[in-house]
Amino acid sequence: MPRIVDVSENTFIQHPNSQLSHYRIDDFADPWKPRETILIQHGFARTIQHWYHWVPALARRYRVIRRDLRGHGLSSHRKTTSDNIDYEYSLDTILDEIIDTLDQLGIEKVHFLGESTSGMLGEVLAAKYPHRLLSLVICSSPTHLPESALQLFAFGHADWPTACRTLGSRGWAEALMRCPGTVASDDPAYQAWWLDMISQSDCEGLAGYAEFLAKMDSRPFLKEIIVPMLILAPSRSAVMTVAMMEDVAKQVNGAKIEVIDAPGHEIFVSGAEQCQKAAISFWESLEQDK
Repeated sequence: MPRIVDVSENTFIQHPNSQLSHYRIDDFADPWKPRETILIQHGFARTIQHWYHWVPALARRYRVIRRDLRGHGLSSHRKTTSDNIDYEYSLDTILDEIIDTLDQLGIEKVHFLGESTSGMLGEVLAAKYPHRLLSLVICSSPTHLPESALQLFAFGHADWPTACRTLGSRGWAEALMRCPGTVASDDPAYQAWWLDMISQSDCEGLAGYAEFLAKMDSRPFLKEIIVPMLILAPSRSAVMTVAMMEDVAKQVNGAKIEVIDAPGHEIFVSGAEQCQKAAISFWESLEQDK
């Protein structure tokens, strides 16, 4: 299908299921030199905008693709629970859209960088499509969301999706921001920007994706991962522990782990330089092993 560019020059992939995935490519590598591609997939409620600061560190050497998740940012979503009944927020659907994005962009293999719950996607993607990944990097990523996390994200409502619909995107993010160990910075200017970026996502888009994440579990797939893997583990996350990520490393043959000593869950912001250094060193080591 032809790629779509809107009047603001935002770029989209239209999938066979008619959903649109918003993406951005940054590539400042020497055009006559071969380079590998990194696909950055943000976590819940974030958008590609939250990863702006990684572009200068990566794009001089790599082709960097940032993609809005289904229901996030400028990507489309199921409008209501009754419309678009042919669209299902299932693992196969979400993974198929990632693969279709690569296919339509003509990219055979990528280094997949998944943050938080998108690390879960990366783990299953690596198990099911090892021939499409050069490597897997996960950052602050659980393997599933325990009941305690689901209750936290519900913020007193019936469940997490209901909280998203009732509070709205901004209201839900404001509730999350009040929880210690979640947001990367206590700088009021940063927090205002962070809220503005999350508010770009429609609450129904977040709610539908929350329904999907509440059921997701990557644990059965861990032992099937054969691609090189790096785990960026937060030392002070409200929802993750180093021990949890060490357990993941034990189940994936050859997986490496780097503990990032930075506040909060969003270490891709609070510990950006440490994360970038670890990831780049990991990718460089793979090139040397070729």
